[in-house]
Amino acid sequence: MDIEGLTNDRLREEVGDLKLVPDEERIFGPCTTPIMAAFTHLNPAGSRFSDGSYGVYYAANSVATAIAETIFHRERFLRATKEPSIEIDMRSYASDVDDQFHDIRGQQETRPELYHPDPDRYGFAQSFAASLRAEGANGIVYESVRDAGGECIAVFKPRLLAPVAQGAHYCFVWDGELITGVYIKAEYQRKQ
Repeated sequence: MDIEGLTNDRLREEVGDLKLVPDEERIFGPCTTPIMAAFTHLNPAGSRFSDGSYGVYYAANSVATAIAETIFHRERFLRATKEPSIEIDMRSYASDVDDQFHDIRGQQETRPELYHPDPDRYGFAQSFAASLRAEGANGIVYESVRDAGGECIAVFKPRLLAPVAQGAHYCFVWDGELITGVYIKAEYQRKQ
């Protein structure tokens, strides 16, 4: 961050709380902001594999799975904040991950507490992940709870992710109760 960034509130807010990420885990440079944001802008309510005291970068093995996962969580937020009908812009990002992760795929029946669909019942999964993280684990590979057949990854260390490539922009259509549609936003070229 340059000198301006030290005193510019907007730039500091954009970067988030860097103190949350150990120096050796931080990544900088083009196309790293979406990765670092997951670790510097915490969700105080937590997530499947975080109690809200540390960040986790979540990704899916397909855009369809990523959309299914984000629809669930966006709907929950929009309901809680009683948002009126609105269209929400979303972006997709692709990144390579190169390391070993704790693999719990195939354990939905034997370890259902790790796969509970209700965020209010994530406590066991959060404790499980906190223990792995404390032992130095890189993250967790698991089956999507929102998209049958989809797979997800929860990454505990930003340095394990390659800079992202921005993909398509999407619009989630919220009707005040549900996200009723998702469409790709595309550039329109007017014919001369």
